[in-house]
Amino acid sequence: MSVITVTKENFKQVAMDGKTVLLDFWAPWCGPCRMLSPVVDELAEELDPQTVTVGKINVDEQPELAGQFGVMSIPTLVVLRDGKVVNTSVGVRPKQEIITMLK
Repeated sequence: MSVITVTKENFKQVAMDGKTVLLDFWAPWCGPCRMLSPVVDELAEELDPQTVTVGKINVDEQPELAGQFGVMSIPTLVVLRDGKVVNTSVGVRPKQEIITMLK
């Protein structure tokens, strides 16, 4: 599975697809985001696409979504189930910690 680019246009479809959703809020100018990005990409390849969707939201292009989730610092990871936030973390996280967030 590959990472989905999430926009306000496809957000509802992604959030309500019945799977656990990992959202990575990032921006191209953000150094820590560039450190976290390959980890998120790896997870997208390794996790079961039947149960987990991995999406990235560029906060510069999607300020409404960043505001909706109260994102003040990036990178921010948000885990959704049934469209509801069940977990959030700010900053770079090791892969294992992100996997734990998804459980």
